[in-house]
Amino acid sequence: MVCAAHLTRRIGFGLLALCGLVIVDGAGEAVFAQGRLEARYNATLAGIKLGQGTWIVDAGEDQFTAVASGMTTGLARVFGRGEGTGASRGLVKGNEFSPTSYAASMITGKKTEEIRITLNAGAVKDFDVIPPTPPSSARIPVTDAHRRNVFDPMTASLVRVPGNGDVLAQDNCQRHAPVFDGRMRYDLTMTFKRFEKFKVKGYEGQVLVCSIYFAPLAGHIPDRPAIKYLVAQRDMEVWLAPIAGTRVLAPIKLSIPTPFGTGELEATQFVSAPLSARAAAKTQ
Repeated sequence: MVCAAHLTRRIGFGLLALCGLVIVDGAGEAVFAQGRLEARYNATLAGIKLGQGTWIVDAGEDQFTAVASGMTTGLARVFGRGEGTGASRGLVKGNEFSPTSYAASMITGKKTEEIRITLNAGAVKDFDVIPPTPPSSARIPVTDAHRRNVFDPMTASLVRVPGNGDVLAQDNCQRHAPVFDGRMRYDLTMTFKRFEKFKVKGYEGQVLVCSIYFAPLAGHIPDRPAIKYLVAQRDMEVWLAPIAGTRVLAPIKLSIPTPFGTGELEATQFVSAPLSARAAAKTQ
């Protein structure tokens, strides 16, 4: 059970860490305007608040940054302190995000994990993970091929969606993201599920609800119960809302079933605004 919760937390951090961005491409025009999102989230398990976090996204015409942080609160601190930070930075090429660096630090009780990844055109050029992944003959090895054509966890669902129509059209859920998080190589596939209404400080309106499916490819031990549990899940969801001034969608809510009840990461603030070219340059 503990292993399942830990792995779910890792996948959730990758997804929220703000893996839910989506670039929606206009036909042949510069779709990537400039905008900033400042969001706050509460993390709950079976309705009990366990943590909180922030996410700031700066989207420019040729660069982007995404920074997230979070910590355990309330009842969760009785079982051990937990906190984490993550940041991704990259370029915008051909109306697509192309991450160049990713860094994450997570503390759980007395354990600390540090991850650094450098990328170029989708290929991992260098990475460092502390502590190293424990060796096991049952673990599927990560090869060089697994580290090509991938996203880091923070930009895992940054994809280009053809067309210049409604950013909340259901087809914008249809996406596939190859992810390398420093230890594992896995795929996240998303499909349309439904539309919902959402109201929170900074946003009120329709959101796009997408199902998420997890498929590990390497770096994992297939027989681990936590892996089998996540692979079997058919009820994971991400709720997407637009960032003002851009054709970008970001997660406003994330739902992941766990053995202890449904885990949710839900925005308590989702404030976004367009940026002028000068303001955008200062944030990079």
